[in-house]
Amino acid sequence: MWLRQIGYIRTLEGFAYLAVVIDLYSRRVVGWSMQSRQTTDVVLQALHMAVWRRKPKQRVLIHSDQGSQFTSMDWAAFIRAHNLEHSMSRRGNCHDNAVAESFFSSLKRERIRHRTYKTREEAWQDVFDYVEMFYNPVRKQVRNGMLSPVEFERQQILKAEGV
Repeated sequence: MWLRQIGYIRTLEGFAYLAVVIDLYSRRVVGWSMQSRQTTDVVLQALHMAVWRRKPKQRVLIHSDQGSQFTSMDWAAFIRAHNLEHSMSRRGNCHDNAVAESFFSSLKRERIRHRTYKTREEAWQDVFDYVEMFYNPVRKQVRNGMLSPVEFERQQILKAEGV
């Protein structure tokens, strides 16, 4: 199951909206996108990255909140076309998105708190560095037995292969 969420980052050009797709099994960010507007496109780009990276062979459950981005016709068409199943939080139930909220809390605490980037491009570069160079390959997760998401997945593959 993958989880989706949107957060925002301050820049001198205005807000940059970050959408992430997190694999609940390993807590790995498997897809993300950042744009200047909080539209369906920003979440579709993140989901497209996740589908491209994971290439799921079976139906995958995609969980989101009730934002308009997740109820659009484009969203529904993408979900159908890629054999995904959509799950949505109940109104006012923040616990359903706890993993994504935890990711955004870590991002803010460890990287962007009290910071205003000059440009959206500068923010994008910093988020890229955080997600791809730190969070996924290095940052230890309690849920993963104090392994990073990348290392946790690697060890699970080795166990499955009997090595």
